[in-house]
Amino acid sequence: MSSRTVNRIAVLKGGPSAEREVSLVSGRECAVALREEGFEVVEIDAGQDLAARLLDVQPDVVFNALHGRWGEDGCVQGLLEWMRLPYTHSGVLASSLAMDKERSKRTFANAKLPVANSILVSRVAASNAHPMDPPYVVKPNNEGSSVGVYLINEGANGPAKLSDDMPDIVMVEAFVRGRELTVAVMDDKALMVTDILTTGWYDYDAKYVEGGSTHVVPADLPADVFAACLDIAERAHKALGCKGVSRADFRWDDENGVDGLILLEVNTQPGMTPTSLAPEQAAHCGISFGKFCRWLVEDASCAR
Repeated sequence: MSSRTVNRIAVLKGGPSAEREVSLVSGRECAVALREEGFEVVEIDAGQDLAARLLDVQPDVVFNALHGRWGEDGCVQGLLEWMRLPYTHSGVLASSLAMDKERSKRTFANAKLPVANSILVSRVAASNAHPMDPPYVVKPNNEGSSVGVYLINEGANGPAKLSDDMPDIVMVEAFVRGRELTVAVMDDKALMVTDILTTGWYDYDAKYVEGGSTHVVPADLPADVFAACLDIAERAHKALGCKGVSRADFRWDDENGVDGLILLEVNTQPGMTPTSLAPEQAAHCGISFGKFCRWLVEDASCAR
């Protein structure tokens, strides 16, 4: 953790990705919390003039509250490295790896972490025929927050009719039945396990629409499964080279014990509102939202 004096913070929010609206909320909430912590905060809606805005603001630290492509995939991180501005969360390589689902899964598999079988196919191919036996999931290879996710159930008559907004290449992944679990990692240490309860698929609305899901913190799990979640989340964080805070998402088939636990992905910039999953786990561990944001600022650096 840096010993430098931090007075002025630029909070990056919004941006051009499919997760813009979520990022605007994260950025706003973080800005409020950091002001309450005594920092001078300038909020910047990240656009093509971002470098000029940062030169004008001259922040001591950049708090990256962007989600999705350009803000979470190594692009903004590269700009901040070039400008030698200390910033929060993961660096260029870890951010790029985590956003690319196929490459991150390859990294997890090399680290002996459990992942679901998957393949990359063209959008056209996925729309014309079943790429694998249902049930399976079709999703962009480089988006987050359940943007553009299609679940093809067992017994489906035909493949998904994918939106034209989907990228040319998509990931097709074997569906893992069971419960949705998540673990936040802070300073290389797993915080807690949350059980996410929904009435259906954990899609974009379930994540962000009020009442879309219920969070059980800590999750009521067998001790060995709980411990395995914490261990796998820490190992995934380190395998990608993440910094600051990350969040690992799991599916758990409770009929198969620890062997039913599958790592889906790691989010290097998880949602940042007081009721988002990572801050919620921090709060359970006695870390207020303001202190959580302060820690990220104090952890910020270049060459991450």
